[in-house]
Amino acid sequence: MIPFGMSAAAPPTVSVHVVLFASYADSLGVDALELTLPAPTTISAIVEHLRTLPGGSRLPPKPMCALNLAHAQPHDPVAEGDEVAILPPLAGG
Repeated sequence: MIPFGMSAAAPPTVSVHVVLFASYADSLGVDALELTLPAPTTISAIVEHLRTLPGGSRLPPKPMCALNLAHAQPHDPVAEGDEVAILPPLAGG
């Protein structure tokens, strides 16, 4: 119970910049967005959140991602102000 006159502290959050490319941007209708999620958070939590948005069901459960311009794994932690890029499959030649 919280004593009278005191308020509960807000749960910690993490705000990140998410960049979407090619078909992923088309599916969600935006090429970038800001997300605020409960802290701590991971790449996979961001992808899960994106999949709940309109058009997000078209994203694969584990797309290729980058964190601050470096390849990232689903379990990688994400910090305040980070940039997460969701990358479609790439073809090379």
